[in-house]
Amino acid sequence: MSKTTILTGITTTGTPHLGNYVGAIRPAIEASRDRQVRSFYFLADYHSLIKCHDPERVNQSSLEVAAAWIALGLDTDNAIFYRQSDIPEIPELTWILTCMTAKGLMNRAHAYKAVVAENETAGTRDPDKGVTMGLFSYPILMAADILMFKATKVPVGRDQIQHLEMARDIALRFNHHFGELLVPPEAVVDDNTAVLTGLDGRKMSKSYNNTIPLFLPEKKLRKLIMKIKTDTSPPEAPKDTDTSSLFGIYRAFADDNATAAMRRRYAEGISWGEMKQILFETVNAVLEAPRRQYEKLIADPAYIESVLQKGARRAREHSVPFLSDIRKAAGIRPIGG
Repeated sequence: MSKTTILTGITTTGTPHLGNYVGAIRPAIEASRDRQVRSFYFLADYHSLIKCHDPERVNQSSLEVAAAWIALGLDTDNAIFYRQSDIPEIPELTWILTCMTAKGLMNRAHAYKAVVAENETAGTRDPDKGVTMGLFSYPILMAADILMFKATKVPVGRDQIQHLEMARDIALRFNHHFGELLVPPEAVVDDNTAVLTGLDGRKMSKSYNNTIPLFLPEKKLRKLIMKIKTDTSPPEAPKDTDTSSLFGIYRAFADDNATAAMRRRYAEGISWGEMKQILFETVNAVLEAPRRQYEKLIADPAYIESVLQKGARRAREHSVPFLSDIRKAAGIRPIGG
């Protein structure tokens, strides 16, 4: 029986934050240790070009993201960890898939429709103002990332389900024309994955500039946690855990017993100042050792590069022969053939 193949892409447009850790990094790292699963994890630097045209930022983000995943325990001996741009077969497959993809399918992509809707609301004469072909064709590149490595399961948030459905459609259309080469992937959505709120009470996101970076020094971490928005309840008043940003973050870092005890403290009344201090101590205890490892890695980019290059070599053991099969099926001369 063949192994399950899981693939996860990590964007390289910013510094990893607590929300990234809880929602994506931690569960993926746990999965990377499963010897019964074939895992691919990649830095999506080509994807970053859609929104970010700052080379220094993309390079720095790639370094920080790679260092974060390694410091937090990604098993790079079992999982294949690579940089997207180090796999030249991916952009070639993207073009082949582009030639098989109906424009009407891309017209339905949420990101593209959102920009068009904004332009129409603003009364812009050109509904495609601000739309690059990168933005428009993003789902095809994502499909190539997935289909290249025959991923059977792709963990995504609900906002990405449409892209997985598109990848399936594209794979089935290719297979209809050229034979059963591509594996239609399945989206895996974990509704139990925590979604943290940020400093202002909205979802923690780089877009809102409300994040708490993952590996801040202790003093800066405490300072940001102390800035998290709360209501004006007096210390002795019972407080609602369901609406508390502080409790949401605490629960993601504390064990079940500590979380149950904190629920009781909320019901009995706890000052926001005390809760913020407890939250800081809890988060810092989890991140203290990985932070030291992260700082060592950031100071040694050559080591990070060696890990990524090892991953690229392993990834290309899959991508090179598979692309040759795809080229042959499509009537394109295989490389070296």
